[in-house]
Amino acid sequence: MKLVRYGQPGRERPGLIDANGAIRDLSALVQDLAGESLSPATLARIRAADPSGLPLVQGAQRLGSCVAKPGNFIAIGLNYADHAAEAGMQVPAEPILFSKAPNCCVGGNDDIIVPKASTKLDWELELAFVIGTRASCVSEENALDHVAGYFICNDVSEREWQIERLGQWVKGKSAPTFGPVGPWLVTPDELGDVQNLDMWLDVNGQRQQTGNTRTMVFSVRKLVSYVSQFLTLDPGDIITTGTPPGVAMGRKPPNYLKSGDVISLGIQGLGEQKSKVVAYAG
Repeated sequence: MKLVRYGQPGRERPGLIDANGAIRDLSALVQDLAGESLSPATLARIRAADPSGLPLVQGAQRLGSCVAKPGNFIAIGLNYADHAAEAGMQVPAEPILFSKAPNCCVGGNDDIIVPKASTKLDWELELAFVIGTRASCVSEENALDHVAGYFICNDVSEREWQIERLGQWVKGKSAPTFGPVGPWLVTPDELGDVQNLDMWLDVNGQRQQTGNTRTMVFSVRKLVSYVSQFLTLDPGDIITTGTPPGVAMGRKPPNYLKSGDVISLGIQGLGEQKSKVVAYAG
């Protein structure tokens, strides 16, 4: 299944993409795509419904963040060996964890706002997933049973704040709009092998990133198990899994984002995002 949240910011409704690419409203089956609504029981109820019997949503619709109000938004650093190399860092012996503020999540096609005083705004194409069943100290063997679905994340980053300022990476990763996710959530049964998906990202029509999830240092299965050793993952928690090479920081000279730039990105089976970079107007 492909699940979406459609409508204006703060007023999104849950929906299903039918076989013809149209949105069917799911409000009669689920209040929102959040928390326990992403449980296996709820997803099974949605799957059992006849899409033709669900209300057809008319007209063009904005697609919001495909997961509402995640409790945790956890990111994995340096999870592609070639990205670690371009960043001048060693491949980690175990996953590097950091947080993004959950309220930085926006729709996959929403504008990305350049923060006030930002000087080094960067992109990061990533595979992300959402937890559907609580995970605490789970084994790798059973780890994927806890995943409700997969989607694209652009782990937008302010590199000066992340790397050149003191403290944790979170402050370079969490400004408003720094977490475009979507356009939709794809359930595991429809996606197939999550560790063999082609990935790409363009800025202003020029290819910047090309990769495949098979080159991840730590697989999704490993990440679910690993993270769950340190904290309990609840339904609705998001984990984004790292980026392949080709970020602005790794260029010589770096080609950081500026107002007016357009970022297009996609992952095989998960659709595409297209965001415009806009100046801070606060």
